[in-house]
Amino acid sequence: MNDTITAIATPPGSGAIAVLRISGPEAIPLVDQLFQGNTRPSLMESRRSYCGTIVHEEHLLDEVLLTIFRAPKSYTGEDVVEISGHGGALIVARLLEATLSKGARLARPGEFTQRAYLHGKMDLTQAEAVMDLISAQTRHAQRIALAQRSGRLGQEIEKIKCELLTMVAHLEAFFDFPDEDINPEEGALLRTRMESSRHHLVQLLDTAEEGRLVREGASLVLCGSPNVGKSSLFNKLLEMERAIVSPTAGTTRDTIEEMTTLGGFPFRVIDTAGIRLTEDLIEREGVARAQRAVNNADDVLHLVDARDINQIIEPISKNELLIFNKVDLIANRDSLQKKFPSALMISCMTGEGMETLITTIIKRATGKKEECREATPSLLAINARHQACLSRALHSIDKAIVLESMREPLELLSIELHDALEAVGEVTGEVDSEEILGTIFSTFCIGK
Repeated sequence: MNDTITAIATPPGSGAIAVLRISGPEAIPLVDQLFQGNTRPSLMESRRSYCGTIVHEEHLLDEVLLTIFRAPKSYTGEDVVEISGHGGALIVARLLEATLSKGARLARPGEFTQRAYLHGKMDLTQAEAVMDLISAQTRHAQRIALAQRSGRLGQEIEKIKCELLTMVAHLEAFFDFPDEDINPEEGALLRTRMESSRHHLVQLLDTAEEGRLVREGASLVLCGSPNVGKSSLFNKLLEMERAIVSPTAGTTRDTIEEMTTLGGFPFRVIDTAGIRLTEDLIEREGVARAQRAVNNADDVLHLVDARDINQIIEPISKNELLIFNKVDLIANRDSLQKKFPSALMISCMTGEGMETLITTIIKRATGKKEECREATPSLLAINARHQACLSRALHSIDKAIVLESMREPLELLSIELHDALEAVGEVTGEVDSEEILGTIFSTFCIGK
């Protein structure tokens, strides 16, 4: 924390501008030795850009814009200097070498944001949101990251923490000052408080699957017999002609993968070869690859030709979504729906049923029963670390509720509430360890 760190804050490669960032107690004295212009950096106004040159060992390196952000009103809470130079790889490398030669240390991945957290500029959920925002692939992911960066998740955690802290503080006061006639809040009142905290925890934990989907995406495999419309559905979901569509059975011999966005969520859609018994060696390998894709998929869409109503349909995967395609070509649609009530009816040719199919895919991926469309996305979606912490807190509260119902000593109940409070505090970083922080910030890019 006492070191002055430096790193390139813009992506590698050539561009119009490259930004070098320096943070720490010696940031301003360091650039005093390198910058030449009408004003020395130590005399510059904060948040104002000054034009000048960077000269190192009597060699002109670049003409730059230099901006000072004095502590504590900076991203890291320390003195920060940003040097904006021309975006050539060689130029920015030489600027970095110059700052290193003057005593700065190369920043570790995420160290600028880690310092912002350690200086109280943001809580741990906001720090994680910085990386979520950088890596966001969809508008939904961007909205969630921005909401979390603004402190929305931290505010929800703070509400739960306050509820737990009120209960713990009251019990501790009862234990420590027995002569003060403090009501220990036994019975219905304490139970109500614990149930309220439990309800809030469950609400946040219910967003875990959506959070995983937003950050990581999900694989969606299209499978079925040859010529049932898998490639047509593949193109429909991608909204582009990516796969070859032909009336000839067995056209698709290998798996084809593409990323797409459905309802604001990223999906890796995989088209596969038609699954059937065949003597063709190439097609047989395609069928084997299709089966492997099914086995590794997050969700499986089993397509069937709606015209063959008397066929025996064998499931290809557990919990697959059965879909009858080409319903525009049949007249007995009602009887087919009665025979397979949980199946979806679509037509890749006319687009019928596609909205219902996409909505169903999102519900299955997020684990939500209600509507979950891009127009009304949730702005709270916890990640795996949050889920682990909140699950521990929920487990402790459940144990406390059981202890209260059994009229066990309040000291035992207080221990569980303390554990729940500690687990909730880990989410925002109030209870942290070097191991936790090291794991989180190691995923950041250098310079952020």
